[in-house]
Amino acid sequence: MILRKLSLICLCFVAVSCAELQQVVNTLPTGQGMDPTMIANGLRQALDFGIDKQVTKLTQTDGFYKNQLVKILLPQELQKVDQTLRDIGLSSLADEGLKVLNRAAEDAVKGATPIFVDAVKQITFTDAKNILLGNDTAATSYLQGKTNQALYSKFNPVIQNSFAKVGADQVWSNIITKYNSIPFVNKVNPDLTDYVTNEALKGVYTMIGVEEKNIRTKLSSRTTNLLKQVFALQD
Repeated sequence: MILRKLSLICLCFVAVSCAELQQVVNTLPTGQGMDPTMIANGLRQALDFGIDKQVTKLTQTDGFYKNQLVKILLPQELQKVDQTLRDIGLSSLADEGLKVLNRAAEDAVKGATPIFVDAVKQITFTDAKNILLGNDTAATSYLQGKTNQALYSKFNPVIQNSFAKVGADQVWSNIITKYNSIPFVNKVNPDLTDYVTNEALKGVYTMIGVEEKNIRTKLSSRTTNLLKQVFALQD
């Protein structure tokens, strides 16, 4: 049985060394009739579902702003700005400033899917065992490691453009100008593009992780036979 399983794996992955194949065989769950190709495919499907179901939500109006898991709050140096504006009767301006930061993130995330899809395709059977038997968001962590740098490079200029597109640059120019004109305050000039880029990235991975955890912990979320078979191994 072991030789038969090894032969099947060798036929599927002729480009991989014998030593690597043996290591994978030795670490796979036994007695389940599950080969590493199927495990990798199941993990890819789980991530695809997370991207399609959860990341798509973030691109919609209020996808960030009304989602308490990922809503972008003000950076620490701007929290005093927010409070000061509210203290002097400019709460509506403060609210608008927060909203447009989230709008910029929602706009930027639309460009994330192709990068994610490419990274998901790269999951190999050598990654599969560690991811499958990892924690509730192990696949998401793998995806983050593969995509974070590329997504930052993609998001940053988009968010900068989105600031103009959704009016965030004008709103925040007005906010900061008003705040800096108040006597005795320490003037601020934050890098909001970098801040929102990083917060948008955190939000994206958070929501993919939500879907992965659901699939790992809830049988009802395993909506395909492949997901049921693969994730039964880690139950």
